[in-house]
Amino acid sequence: MIALKRFGQNFLIDKNILSLIISRAELNSDDCVLEIGPGHGVLTRALLEKKISCLHSIELDERLRPELEELASREKNFYLHWGDAVKFNYEALAPFPNKTVANIPYNITTPLIWNLLKFSARGLRYFLFMLQREAALRLIARPDTKERYPLGVTIEAMGRATIVKNVSRKCFRPVPEVDSAVVEIVVEKNFELLNFPTWSKLLHRGFAQRRKTLLNNLKGFKNISDWREIFSDAKIEENIRAEDLTFENWLAIFEKLPHE
Repeated sequence: MIALKRFGQNFLIDKNILSLIISRAELNSDDCVLEIGPGHGVLTRALLEKKISCLHSIELDERLRPELEELASREKNFYLHWGDAVKFNYEALAPFPNKTVANIPYNITTPLIWNLLKFSARGLRYFLFMLQREAALRLIARPDTKERYPLGVTIEAMGRATIVKNVSRKCFRPVPEVDSAVVEIVVEKNFELLNFPTWSKLLHRGFAQRRKTLLNNLKGFKNISDWREIFSDAKIEENIRAEDLTFENWLAIFEKLPHE
């Protein structure tokens, strides 16, 4: 089957990388796992072999329906769902997953992770993703770096992200134009943070024009008349830029704003 660019499809073929992913996830019989984009079911079958309690897989490409539905017919704990993973109604999943293990289509990486992190409040707190290496580096970017961006700040505020292994583009078919990385995200705190739209809006407004100071970017946001007072209370310098702030700085600002 020809992989479609519009779906961001690159199928993993390296069994060593597959084994690493399964081992790192430390799956057991209590785990209910969410998989995004099962493709031909290579990772899907490996997950099911671990005798987990259940597996939810979400696929958009209808061409894969025959082989995936044949697999679902043989595995009682395998729930196959069809649709766009970014727009999918995860609230309806039952049993609800506690882990996500997925080779994510690279064209939906950022919106998908934003969406899935919202469900940490329901117990989805472990994520093991195959990502484009550039995206992986942005997720772990530290303050004072150009790669720093809103999603990375959010993950740091909620837990930690780790690059487990860099993966050559030769491990996929078709061979993509970029290298990849296996990234582990563990949510350990602030589980309700993304239930407040103000948090995401604050970060995106702050990073909107990176050459400007944060103070200038936030002018007019939330109808706050005196951002200097908020910066002073949060012990933040007025000439600082968004990428220079720690996640503690962002939380200090957030706590002083009206929450939606």
